[in-house]
Amino acid sequence: MNILVTGGAGFIGSNFIRWMRSNAPEHRIVNVDALTYAGNLENLDGIPEGERYSFVRADIRDREKMDELFSKYDITHVVNFAAESHVDRSIVDPEVFLTTNVIGTQVLLDTAKQHWKTAPDDKYSREFRGGVKFLQVSTDEVYGALGKDGMFTETTTLSPNSPYSAAKAGADLVCRAYHETFGMPLNITRCSNNYGPYQFPEKLIPLMIHNCMTGKPLPVYGDGMQIRDWLHVSDHCSAIYTVLTCGDSGKVYNIGGNNERANIEIVKRILHAFGRDESLITYVKDRPGHDRRYAIDNTRITTTLGWAPEYTFEQGMDETISWYRTHTDWMEHVLTGEYTAYYETMYKQ
Repeated sequence: MNILVTGGAGFIGSNFIRWMRSNAPEHRIVNVDALTYAGNLENLDGIPEGERYSFVRADIRDREKMDELFSKYDITHVVNFAAESHVDRSIVDPEVFLTTNVIGTQVLLDTAKQHWKTAPDDKYSREFRGGVKFLQVSTDEVYGALGKDGMFTETTTLSPNSPYSAAKAGADLVCRAYHETFGMPLNITRCSNNYGPYQFPEKLIPLMIHNCMTGKPLPVYGDGMQIRDWLHVSDHCSAIYTVLTCGDSGKVYNIGGNNERANIEIVKRILHAFGRDESLITYVKDRPGHDRRYAIDNTRITTTLGWAPEYTFEQGMDETISWYRTHTDWMEHVLTGEYTAYYETMYKQ
């Protein structure tokens, strides 16, 4: 496989590339990333350019560049991680989320269609060359919020509540349309909250770890009782590869870690790991449209493809905290002046 990994310098994308290098090194990976604030080539330190790995700085909305990459590297598979992904930022600047997440995905689909269809100029043809697939990496946030009971399944109605999740839902629907209209070989995966190494510190777990390490207050939205299902990024990477190689074309697969936790529970666990007092917790005004609970039913992928998460939450958190403790240089490099200004805007009282 010649795999175009978009957003490969980000958190999940870089972990996927590392996972592939360790577990499926026979495949060629072309990593394309625009290197916005969350894209960081330090996430890929130790992976040399060569026959099996190439990095290209580009925007997925650039049709000419995407066409060039498909031609140059004979791309057979796309794993689309590239997206603006933080809900708080989408509230401040929705437009970039819509253009990157929706239009960017459509550009990739168009390019793949042109290169993979056996008769690209025949609008009635639904024939594609063998051994190709487009995988759209999405999120459980497209389903909206749950009550105290129940879980998201692949047939749950899409009901996004933030500009970010609306943009991801829009991209998912464009993917579905390309499968139904053109016969595009594709899958959509919808994951629960990821955590692990190389995560940008605007997200809950690395933010709280960093603030514990530096003795800063830990800002918690509302009452902190928002519940999420937590998935270690390594488990997510193995699930993506499973779907990429074994998933039935056109199917959606939910990927969950079977670890529902309230945000405040996670914050207190991190505090205790650092021996910090709970007085550091600072409750701040809840963000608009903050979903109360997510929970993933991953029965389809576990029963039909044989995948299951390997990490317990306790093991994953211990390893994650240890990684950030021993990678303070990485943290210092990503905490730029732009991040400081953003932090003050998001969590001001």
